[in-house]
Amino acid sequence: MKRFVVLIGLCFSFVLTLPSKCAAQDHQPTMHLSTATNQSAAPQTSTVSEQAAQLPSTATSDQATQSSTDQSTQSSQYSSSAYQPPPPDSHQQTPPAQSNRFERDHGEIEAFAEYLRFSPAGSTTNYVGLGGLVGFNAHPNLALEAQMSYDFARNFSTSTTNGVTTTFTTTSVRPLVGLFGPKLQFGTSGPVRVFVAGKVGFIDFSTNTSGAVSGTSVSGAVAGVGGSGTHLAVYPGGGIEMFANWLGLRLEAGDEVYLNNGTYNNLRVTAGPVIRF
Repeated sequence: MKRFVVLIGLCFSFVLTLPSKCAAQDHQPTMHLSTATNQSAAPQTSTVSEQAAQLPSTATSDQATQSSTDQSTQSSQYSSSAYQPPPPDSHQQTPPAQSNRFERDHGEIEAFAEYLRFSPAGSTTNYVGLGGLVGFNAHPNLALEAQMSYDFARNFSTSTTNGVTTTFTTTSVRPLVGLFGPKLQFGTSGPVRVFVAGKVGFIDFSTNTSGAVSGTSVSGAVAGVGGSGTHLAVYPGGGIEMFANWLGLRLEAGDEVYLNNGTYNNLRVTAGPVIRF
């Protein structure tokens, strides 16, 4: 009986202590979990703290790099502003292109059309012709020129009477002119220049007389010309030249004077393209 009572008491005490043991077992895993959580959080916290510690060092290195870059830029600016290269040797200096005034200005060649207002003894005849000119510059303001022109023939009709009969004669006259002389030119540094010229040379008349001649034979039908022949000619004139690089245009006018038992003045005008070299 005593044993039975003791056994019942042991069972009762076991039943009483069982809830406390279960509660202790339920509390232990939670502590382990919190401990594990704290252990896993600790490395993260340390990692964040390490990153936070590294950020100032990275910022410091960036600032140092920027500072060194600024210093190098300032030093390069200072060195570039402070450094002045030595002047080149005067013997190696190349003269400017404009200093060569003779560049493309050694001379010129012209082909021109000519108008000649031929006025012998008060009568007027208009001639047209062609000609050419070549000139060489002895100085930028002085040139020597030679030219020759050929005018197409024109017919002159005259009448002569001997008191009994009247004779009509037609004479064809063609002048050929050659002139040579200096030309003074101004404005040689620009594309436009003016000039004056004075030339001497000759004028040669070729005549051909035809027509019905009765009574006395007629000679020297054209006053101021006479028959065929060559006479002294003098030409004062002037004009303007306009250039675009090596090609230009020349306009000229003057008085073509020739001597043949008197002095005869004739207006002469020329125009044409000119090439300078």
